[in-house]
Amino acid sequence: MKKISLLLLIILLLFSCKKNEVDLKTVDASIPVTLTTIDTTAIKNYVDLNATATYLVKNIIKANATGYLNSVNVHSNDYVNCGKTLFTLKTRESKVLRNTINKIDPTLNFGGSINVKAATSGFIANINVQNGDYVQDGDQLATINDASSFAIVLSLPYELKKYITLNKQFQVFLPDGSTINATSYKFMSTVDAASQTQNVILKCDKKDIPENLVVKVRITKSSNTKSISLPKSAVLSDETEENFWIMKMINENTAVKTPIKKGIETDNRIEILSPILTSKDKILVTGNYGVADTIKVTINK
Repeated sequence: MKKISLLLLIILLLFSCKKNEVDLKTVDASIPVTLTTIDTTAIKNYVDLNATATYLVKNIIKANATGYLNSVNVHSNDYVNCGKTLFTLKTRESKVLRNTINKIDPTLNFGGSINVKAATSGFIANINVQNGDYVQDGDQLATINDASSFAIVLSLPYELKKYITLNKQFQVFLPDGSTINATSYKFMSTVDAASQTQNVILKCDKKDIPENLVVKVRITKSSNTKSISLPKSAVLSDETEENFWIMKMINENTAVKTPIKKGIETDNRIEILSPILTSKDKILVTGNYGVADTIKVTINK
């Protein structure tokens, strides 16, 4: 009886194993993937640094006589041209003696207004007085941001100075997503003691950028015009990021692990130094993470 029970148990185990083997054969073990090919356009190694828009020269408008402000002809943020009359003032003496002297000799026209004009073109940054105020000779009335002095000031780490030469053009990225070009104009003569950065003055034609706006300046460290690159998602690495590889198709439904050496890395692409890839090579860009060295795949169109 025991022998019969043991025989039945062995038969059941064999049947179960056979069934599992059949089930495994019917399972589709292929991984759905999408593919990419190499890109041979130029790839650049660059760094984006913060810079600030500013006016290097601020022209102080001062009273040229002691008296009362007769008129204020501008407002803050107005753009004024050089020579525009910003304020008029009358001296205290002219207010008191005007009528008396003009009665004695009308040809003197005593008591006329004294004009205070803009010495440069630019934007009115602030106004310190209002109509009717009493001011003394030399008092500050307003400040004009000299339009010709508008610049972008880049705080450049000194170790990167070798990548910047005067009269070189750079891309400047504004917070709204737009891009402008600026040209290196001058290196400041001092280095910040704490950060070891040197200010670089960049000039640009765009004048409607608000002062103190923080922008990004792209500094190109190197450029390879004959490069082979792949999307970042196609390149995999180990936990220490010492070894890198891609999953390359060897036939219509099989991909294998292929070790690589990478070069320049940008925001979305990585240069492949070796092995030499061609435009015929198809590389996994999705479905490649955490897989074995050799996998069966199904290509998503």
